[in-house]
Amino acid sequence: MSIELIEHHYPKGRVVVREVGLRDGLQMAQVFPTTEQKKRWISLEYSAGVRHFEAGSFLPVSRFPQFADVGEIVRHIQSLPGATAIALVVNECGISEAFAAGVDELTLVLSATEEHNQANTRRSREASLEAIGHAVKQRDQTSRQTLLNVIISMSFGCSIAGTVDSDEVLRLARECLKLGVDTVGIADTVGYAGPTQVKALCQQMAALMGERPYTVHLHNTRGTGLANAAAALEAGARIFDASLAGLGGCPFAPGATGNVVIEDLLFMFETMGISTGVDIARLVEVRRVISETMPDQPLHGGVAQAGLPKNFRPQV
Repeated sequence: MSIELIEHHYPKGRVVVREVGLRDGLQMAQVFPTTEQKKRWISLEYSAGVRHFEAGSFLPVSRFPQFADVGEIVRHIQSLPGATAIALVVNECGISEAFAAGVDELTLVLSATEEHNQANTRRSREASLEAIGHAVKQRDQTSRQTLLNVIISMSFGCSIAGTVDSDEVLRLARECLKLGVDTVGIADTVGYAGPTQVKALCQQMAALMGERPYTVHLHNTRGTGLANAAAALEAGARIFDASLAGLGGCPFAPGATGNVVIEDLLFMFETMGISTGVDIARLVEVRRVISETMPDQPLHGGVAQAGLPKNFRPQV
C-alpha cells in the first residue's frame, strides 16, 4: 500500500487523536449504548471536530453483544464527510467480516509476549502473524483501499509475563512490516510505562518506521498517561488513541482505569502549541451520552471537572 493512502488518513505533520471509546471503552461493558445512542455519540464528537473513530470489534456476538452492530456503526461513520472508520480484529473470520463491511482501517492485534497473546487471542504469536499475512494477501488480491495497522499489545510490560524487552517489540514490528502491513503501533496495554521508557521506544519506532506514522495507544492505569503522551510526542509520534471520559481498561489489569482521557489529551496538545482542530468544550458536552446510557460508569477527566482556563484559545 502506498504512503499516499496512509497520508490520506493521517496527513503528514499533523497530530491526530483517535476516539477508541466505542471499542476499547466498551469491550468489558455489561451495560452499553444502543446503536442509535452510539450514532449520536459519534455525530456529536464529529461536530466537535473528531475525525477518527474505532467503531468496534468484529468478534463473536455471543461473547461480545456490544459489537453486534459494528457494521452499522462503520457505515454511520463513513456517512460523515472526512471521517475514518476503524475496526479491530484478532482472527481470519474477523478479517473477512471487516473487509466485507468496508472499513477504512483494520487494526490487527499482536502481543509482545507469548503469554498475553495466548490469553488474549487464544493463539500463538506465530499464528497471529499468519493471520496478519492473510489480511495483507486478502486486501491486496481484492485491491481494497483498506489501511492495515498492527498494534503490539503489552509493548511496555506485561501483566502476565512481566518485563518486555524493547528489542522484542521492534523484532515483531519488523516482522509485520515484512508481511506488508502499512504501519505498526505500540500499546501500553496495562499502564506500566513512564515517560522515559515511552520516549526511548518511540525514538526506536521512529527510526524503524521512517516516513510512516505509527499509533501510540496509552492507558492511564497508574496516572502516567498524559506524561507518556507528551514524551511520545517529543519523540516524534503523531497518532494517539484516547477515549471520551477515559472509558476502557483491560481484562488483564483488574481494577485499573482505562484509556487516556481524550478531552485532557487534546487540551494538553493545545497548550503545547499544537492545533488539534477539536472544540474541546463541545467535546466535553458529549460525556452526557455516556452518563445517560451507562449511568453507573465512572467518568474521568480533569478538563470536564475543572473546565477550560479563562480566556482559553485553541491553536490555529
